[in-house]
Amino acid sequence: MNRYPVWKYIIIAVAVLFGALYTAPNYFGESPALQITSGKSTVKVNSDTAARVEAVLKQEKIPNNGVSLDVGTSHSVRARFADTDSQFKARLALEKGLNPDPADQAYIVTVNLMPNTPQWMQKLHALPMFLGLDLRGGVHFLMQVDTKAALTKRVQGFQAAIRSELRDKSVRHAGIDRVGNTVEIKFREEETRKKAKDVLSGQMPDLAFAEAADGADLKLVASLKPAALKETLDNGVKQNIATLQNRVNELGVSEPIIQQQGADRIVVQLPGVQDVARAKSIIGRTATLEVRMVDDTITPGTELNASIPYNSELFTSGKNTPVVLTKDVVLSGDYISSATASLDENHQPAVSIDLNGDGGRKMRDATRERVGKRMAIVLFEKGKPEVLSVATIQSELGSRFRITGMGSMENSAELALLLRSGALYAPMEAIEERTIGPQLGAENVTKGLHSTMYGFAAIAVFMIAYYMMFGFFSVLALAVNVLLLVAILSVMQATLTLPGIAAIALALGMAIDANVLINERVREELRAGASAQAAISAGFDRAWATILDSNVTTLIVGLALLVFGSGAVRGFAVVHCLGILTSMFSAVFVSRGVVNLWYGRKKKLQSLSIGTVWVPDQAKAK
Repeated sequence: MNRYPVWKYIIIAVAVLFGALYTAPNYFGESPALQITSGKSTVKVNSDTAARVEAVLKQEKIPNNGVSLDVGTSHSVRARFADTDSQFKARLALEKGLNPDPADQAYIVTVNLMPNTPQWMQKLHALPMFLGLDLRGGVHFLMQVDTKAALTKRVQGFQAAIRSELRDKSVRHAGIDRVGNTVEIKFREEETRKKAKDVLSGQMPDLAFAEAADGADLKLVASLKPAALKETLDNGVKQNIATLQNRVNELGVSEPIIQQQGADRIVVQLPGVQDVARAKSIIGRTATLEVRMVDDTITPGTELNASIPYNSELFTSGKNTPVVLTKDVVLSGDYISSATASLDENHQPAVSIDLNGDGGRKMRDATRERVGKRMAIVLFEKGKPEVLSVATIQSELGSRFRITGMGSMENSAELALLLRSGALYAPMEAIEERTIGPQLGAENVTKGLHSTMYGFAAIAVFMIAYYMMFGFFSVLALAVNVLLLVAILSVMQATLTLPGIAAIALALGMAIDANVLINERVREELRAGASAQAAISAGFDRAWATILDSNVTTLIVGLALLVFGSGAVRGFAVVHCLGILTSMFSAVFVSRGVVNLWYGRKKKLQSLSIGTVWVPDQAKAK
């Protein structure tokens, strides 16, 4: 009656083996390490780089525990050390040995940590869980996206597109101006306004057009539709997130957490980062690039005293300033596919920029009829514009051009890094900054581990004291549950935080609830006069429906937290949902397998000990 087929015991054995194998890496700890990545897109990290790292360390007589080439998402070389003193000595030696010219860094050396997991486990992808900021220490930023700037940028783009569309369709107008978040187009005749409205409505579905009058002039007011407005703001935040991810990854920072919070905020967490100053300098800097035309109606040298046209702006910071530029953006940093530090024909620092297909086409269209006119490249950093260069267009430009006059190779390399990692859709400002030391993180890990262990011990004592042998089986199944939960989190390479540890502790209490239901059901069957074997079978079978219902409803709540929550709430929800699934497997499948293994071999079970109900033999039970 209570016997499992062999294949079910094989499943249990495989599950326990899986749990033990993939949980084990979390107990090996981490060692101080250095991560060497490329500082230029033209410099590749390969086995030769690893050999150079080994040679530098050997030359400086710095002991290490191995140098390896990581060919994951981004190629890097990692060197492991026994202590932090050797780690920091090696960093200074490698920065000097790999970069002969300090102003032109070909390689970036980043302080990091490496797991001590044996190689054979790593080959099986048995790796430890990532620890979150609150457990490992690091730096936390809360960035506020300038949504007004994002909206202004989109409206300016529509303004330029409207002007181009009307020119291509030979529709005459009396002026196009941007007023707030709308674009106003003036006309002399009603027929012309109607024609323009028909042309623009068909080509620009994201805009809503309304007719208005201003004295003798007729106006057509274009504004973003609500859906397009929301899409603009959402895309701006998403593009900034993607840009920050590329930027952090290229700097060699491991396991970053970059995610949206609310409508216009981005959380940036860099767990385990020890070089906090460098992280602040990179994350805190924001840069967007714009290509604009110089307003030729202003005589050079009179910019500060001249009357600035409405559709133009005065720039006073940067090279060849002051200068008056049009507000229409010829090209933005969105179209940049690559940016590298280089030298110009005079062997001066420069940045070579490659555009994608759309960007090259826009640049050709913008410069084809403007040969001989001046064009400026403007960098917006922390909301402050700086004119990088003002040059005369000598010929039609294509998908590749160059920014000159960078001053030094350091400035050139830094700008290339910011641009090739992606242009920000809109400027951002750090409104919250928090640094957590590694000692505080280690203390949180210790407290979280102790709370889980003490909770498990308390549950074990209660269950064994109250349910005797069945309580021991329940505790055994609970141990398998924790083993499987930690193993799955490790395989997923999930980031464990304090809320995650709380979810593990909660999973212990919820998992044992299923065994309590089973044990109490077996008791009821015994009190009703069933035999020991029949009571075990009926207890598991009839408790299953109740266990399933309770776990499904709890899983629904966990999924709601996962879908609608953010940050720490989502971390809690992930562990919570996984804990429910593993508890259903262990509390029912594993628990019944152990009970069947212990009692099932006895065809006539004479006694069954389950707490306060004692059945000495089958006759007395009846």
